[in-house]
Amino acid sequence: MIFIKGFGIWLLMVVVAIVNGLMRDKLLTPTIGSNYSLPLSGAFLSIFVFLVAYFTIAFFGNLSESTYFVIGVFWVTLTLAFEYLFGHYVGGKSWEEINQVFDISKGDLFILVLVVSAVSPWVSAKLKGLI
Repeated sequence: MIFIKGFGIWLLMVVVAIVNGLMRDKLLTPTIGSNYSLPLSGAFLSIFVFLVAYFTIAFFGNLSESTYFVIGVFWVTLTLAFEYLFGHYVGGKSWEEINQVFDISKGDLFILVLVVSAVSPWVSAKLKGLI
C-alpha cells in the first residue's frame, strides 16, 4: 500500500513538473532568457516537490525513518525511469540529450530536484511529527 500511495503522490509531482516546465518555456525564458530561467525553474521545482511531499506525507501515517527514506528513493527511481524512458521512447531524445539534465554548468538543477525528492518524505515526516 505504501508504494501505491507513493506512486500516486509521485504522479502529482509529475503534473507539477510538467506545469513548471511549461511556465519556464512560455513565461520565464522569453522574459529573462534561458541562462536564468533554467536554474530558476529547477529551484522552483525543488520547492514544489518539497511542498507536495509536505502536504501529502500524512497519507502514509506513522512509519519508520528508514521507510520514509525508501519512499524518497522510490520517487527518485520513478523520476529517473520517467526521464529516460519517456524522454527517449516517447520524446524521441537521444540518451546524450537526456543526460544533459545533469549538466549543472549549463544551469540545469535536475540533480537538486532528485536530492529534494529523496529527502522530502523524511524531512516532511520529521517536521509533521510523524517520526
